[in-house]
Amino acid sequence: MAAPPTTGNVTVPPAHTNGIDPRGMRVIWLLLVAAFVAILNETTMAIAIPHLNEDLGLPPELGQWLTSAFLLTMAVVIPTTGFLLLRFTTRQVFIAAMSAFTLGTLLCLVAPGFPLLLAGRIVQAAGTGVMMPLLMTTMMNVVPAHSRGRMMGRVGLVMSLAPALGPTVSGAVLETLSWRWLFAIILPIAVVALVLGAKWMTNLGETTHAPIDVLSIVLSAFGFGGVVFGLSQLGGGHGGTGGGSGGATPWVMIAVGIVSLALFAWRQIVLQRKDDALLDLRVFRSSNFTLSVIIMAVVAFSMLGTFAVLPLYLQTVAGLSSLESGLVLLPGSVIMGLLGPVMGRIYDARGPRTLLIPGSIMIALSMFIYSTVDQNTPFWALVGVQIIMSLGLAGSFTPLFSASLGSLDRHLYSHGSAALNTMQQVAGAAGTALLVSIYSSILHTGEAEGLSTAEAGAPGTHAAFLVAGIIALVPIVLAFFIRKPVEEDAPPVAAH
Repeated sequence: MAAPPTTGNVTVPPAHTNGIDPRGMRVIWLLLVAAFVAILNETTMAIAIPHLNEDLGLPPELGQWLTSAFLLTMAVVIPTTGFLLLRFTTRQVFIAAMSAFTLGTLLCLVAPGFPLLLAGRIVQAAGTGVMMPLLMTTMMNVVPAHSRGRMMGRVGLVMSLAPALGPTVSGAVLETLSWRWLFAIILPIAVVALVLGAKWMTNLGETTHAPIDVLSIVLSAFGFGGVVFGLSQLGGGHGGTGGGSGGATPWVMIAVGIVSLALFAWRQIVLQRKDDALLDLRVFRSSNFTLSVIIMAVVAFSMLGTFAVLPLYLQTVAGLSSLESGLVLLPGSVIMGLLGPVMGRIYDARGPRTLLIPGSIMIALSMFIYSTVDQNTPFWALVGVQIIMSLGLAGSFTPLFSASLGSLDRHLYSHGSAALNTMQQVAGAAGTALLVSIYSSILHTGEAEGLSTAEAGAPGTHAAFLVAGIIALVPIVLAFFIRKPVEEDAPPVAAH
């Protein structure tokens, strides 16, 4: 049998009916499962923090570190993935990331107290931060241009379904079981994914031997880590009831982060002249990529800010249990998951605007409707609003992923994926910080005036979601400028 042809350093796989190398497709499915489990784990903690505080006897400000440290680690790891995915093989990166996630989950499960539990969360986050950039970069390399929308629909499913299912799963478990079961459920799935990956994961493309720039890593850690940590403290660290940490410390961290980011950007501009950048900023030369990243950042701001404020409203204002709060999100999540591949096919056939314009309108509309809810809003109405938002997210993720990365040259895919995921992380932290702070400040003011928690929390909900709705108008305007990249259907990278 003749060997498959080669083009430069990239091996062209044999032709198949769908244009995707079956071995590459197997890698994608492994990464989809791993990314889903990792993100599901990340979002189960919001409802669990009060239970952990009570069980371990932790003050709220200490318990918040279980989410703040997770966010901080993610913010440090994600910007480095562009370099890591070029420097090491797909198999090496996957096994290292999945091993870290599995080990971290085990540490959390058996932790006798706070220190080991915190260490486990940090190790988990180190693995989680690599998964989405690895998945998206692999998808771009393996899937031919004419099929990317359909496959990116599956990435959108992971990005949207896992965060929404997390609170539902957490609420159901915590109704009858201890918080350790959250890790006990995740651990065997992680072990299976690791074992299957060790057996089936293959390498894609070629590695480089660029030197690791230590200064870039330090500046990235202080830059992205400082901004995300400062924002998370302003917003109560995800896990608290708001109020932030108070004082000047969060603002100092944000200022340090901004200065470090400026120095990081200067350093990358210097290094990318020799193709040695930790995060190659030439990805932003593409206006289509830049606009898509801005829209994605606003969508992440709205989505993660909503997922932070909504449980607070549902439990403190509407008086729902943790399980009922999770169930509000469930129908929309299921619909969003089912629509992911459908949205991908529409993108392949019609381009991004057909999905992105109505999708961004629905996201903003759901924010404005949420700004009118109070303690008497019926359960079915909340479910309906969340379905509207879920439809908007389903119509936004696929075209944004496909149009942004598809606008780049192949050698920049990993850096583009790292930049996109980093901006999502920072914007999500900003959304959480701003919306939770608005909600909490108005709640505490009302309580100080003698109002009940439900009466004081309703105006806070109105203000937080009104701000989110106004910010969510930005993607509606920008969506008209997103175009489908003109891509040559170059041979996909073969697995080997």
